[in-house]
Amino acid sequence: MAGVVAGAAAADPSSFKRKPGLMAWLVLLPLLVWLVLFVVVPTVMLVGVSFSERDALGRVVWNFNTENYLRALDWDTLKALPQLLPQNLSEGTDAILKQDGVSGDPSLTQRLRGIGAGIATTFNAFVWFRILLISIWYALLTTIICMVIGYPVAYFIGRSSERMRIILMTLVMIPFWTSFLIRTYAWITILSKDGLVNSFLVAAQIIPEPMTILYTPFASVLGLVYNYLPFMILPIYTSVERLDNAMVEAAYDLGAGPVRAFSQVIIPLTRPGIVAGILLVFVPSIAMFAITNLMGGGNPPTIGEVIYKQFTSGRNQPFGAALGTLLLVTFIISLWLTRKQREE
Repeated sequence: MAGVVAGAAAADPSSFKRKPGLMAWLVLLPLLVWLVLFVVVPTVMLVGVSFSERDALGRVVWNFNTENYLRALDWDTLKALPQLLPQNLSEGTDAILKQDGVSGDPSLTQRLRGIGAGIATTFNAFVWFRILLISIWYALLTTIICMVIGYPVAYFIGRSSERMRIILMTLVMIPFWTSFLIRTYAWITILSKDGLVNSFLVAAQIIPEPMTILYTPFASVLGLVYNYLPFMILPIYTSVERLDNAMVEAAYDLGAGPVRAFSQVIIPLTRPGIVAGILLVFVPSIAMFAITNLMGGGNPPTIGEVIYKQFTSGRNQPFGAALGTLLLVTFIISLWLTRKQREE
């Protein structure tokens, strides 16, 4: 009898897992259909259109080529930069060293224009990469601010009484009761020159005249933080609610201070919620264009806004699809890195 028990204990736990039956697949069928119709099919269409081209009227022509990706990365210009830019720079520099002035030498003027052409070529080569970096920077800054604000709020809610949790979670969920466009337009009214913020600052004599808050990077980040902060609070709150008090008390009994207990016990135990919150905020913030366009004025442009304009006013669906595919690859890489870090 003991040998049977020992053998069962030593067996692989995965061997005792039941395989999903017909009823389980029937329950999952609506979800699978939804994923296929609204996730898999649109993604396949996006990738397929990215390898096509458009005609003179802006219609999609199904002709397999990689021209859209080469344009997005500007590969031809990148290959020419090692020869083009140093040549222009060296010619202009030599001319400056040989001449006493610049106003009366046409050849020098031409060479100096060559420097500008080389610099402009460099900028154009990295223009899409620059837009992507701006979008990533906005998303990263939004994620950091949401983390700094959201974690203390989620921790306080998770450690409160049950009645207080309901009240506080209701306050967190209230913004979802209205459309994010309505909330965004409300912030536009608040941040305008005649809005509540400027009126208060002028009335309090903090500033002599209304300042420009709207249509700035600050307004864009503010809108992103306001709309995505609940997505950071909710998963962290779930992890804090499941936090075992015995683990924290054991850390204090073993001599750990508040800082050490927080960094080595509480943070690791709530890490799943932190990772989920980071993904829920960072990934959609990169592609969000409505908030950055309405509150930031589209200056500087983000990758989501560029993709949107390619499909609408630009009438270049293949190029917009290529940019969207590159953005999708960025998402996949970020998810893969996050999963790898969690496994480690």
